[in-house]
Amino acid sequence: MDLFTISSIVIVLSALFGYINVRFLKLPNTIGLMLIAIVFTLILFASSLVDSTVYDAAEKMVAQIPFDHVLLDILLGFLLFAGAMHTNFDQLRVQRWPILVFSTLGVVASTFITGGFVFYLLQFMGMSVPFIHCLLFGALISPTDPIAVLGILKKAGVPKKLETKIVGESLFNDGVGVVVFLTILGIAQGSGHGSEGDAFNIARLFGQEVLGGIAMGGILGYGTFLLLRSIDDYDIEVMITLACVMGGYSLAHYLHLSAPLAMVVAGLVVGNDTVRGTSMSDITEQYVDKFWELIDMLLNAILFVLIGLEMLILTFNGKYIMAGLICIVLVLFARYLSLFIPVKLFSKKLEFIPHTDKIMTWGGLRGGISIALALSLPDEMSRDIFIIITYVVVVFSILVQGLTIGKFATRLIGEEHMTNGADEHGH
Repeated sequence: MDLFTISSIVIVLSALFGYINVRFLKLPNTIGLMLIAIVFTLILFASSLVDSTVYDAAEKMVAQIPFDHVLLDILLGFLLFAGAMHTNFDQLRVQRWPILVFSTLGVVASTFITGGFVFYLLQFMGMSVPFIHCLLFGALISPTDPIAVLGILKKAGVPKKLETKIVGESLFNDGVGVVVFLTILGIAQGSGHGSEGDAFNIARLFGQEVLGGIAMGGILGYGTFLLLRSIDDYDIEVMITLACVMGGYSLAHYLHLSAPLAMVVAGLVVGNDTVRGTSMSDITEQYVDKFWELIDMLLNAILFVLIGLEMLILTFNGKYIMAGLICIVLVLFARYLSLFIPVKLFSKKLEFIPHTDKIMTWGGLRGGISIALALSLPDEMSRDIFIIITYVVVVFSILVQGLTIGKFATRLIGEEHMTNGADEHGH
């Protein structure tokens, strides 16, 4: 099946599932689309018991879609830029230190805590998996997914200060998490093994990816700002923002810098109210916003439909599914532990909402990025086990945590805080 046909089928399914959700289910789009895609996949499974023709064709089509490449190398840059561009920059600046700690030290701590938990769990269940492979799982499951978080928190009614922490953390820990994953993967594959400079080289590469990506994002954002300021033509200005994302993402990959972090920073710069006010006319601002809102909605729909359809090519194993169900609890507990000290450290100074650590734990959704990283694992890195575990954790995270985060926050902090949060000025 050629690329255009596959793309057409995915778009048609996304539109159809989106219609069903808006017309009947009325769930947040990200949740509704993935839920309908999973139900659709289960129907295909059931139909194969009578006639497997349609199921076999669907399975063959999904197997041709390189999910990890589609998300990490194509969709991610657009989605991160769009999400960052519509994030409240002033709130983010106020919360910059806790967000920085959550998205760096928090991710590293969660990686090792989760890896340790899963290592002992799998040993207990009779599955001999090397510790460093468990660390890889810890790295891929620790970052919260900005795509899932942004799509769900907008409708959850979480107070603005708390929403900024969760969204800001997810925007940055995504890029950091990918770098941590690739670093551990390099160690697991034995790159540079035995050399005295191992630790130094790892630290240098980590710094190059993270700091280089942030710096490049600042340069891209500022360069885009200068170009937008020098003309007043909304058609070309929209194209300039598109060029910033596509050209910048490709260049960051070429220079071995963190492309996700570059897109987050570039989006924050271009979306900043001060930059908008001095570089875009009112009509340009409307067109740029609408363009990126449409891109965000369309690519989100495609992504979450693909997550649902990925069930078609997974090899389900009862023991792996049981491990995944237990890992739901372990991953949540590891996140809570990784947030506990930073929240206590900053809570008084920045007047955190009560129960911030618990709400951030439940609101830290996992999504397509975790699945994409699991799919990118080599076969010898316990790939089959971790794909199933990751899928179980992600589906629970989006369907259960995503649907209940608003009620969970309301129960913990009360209606008054929720109302005040909804009234605060946001982007």
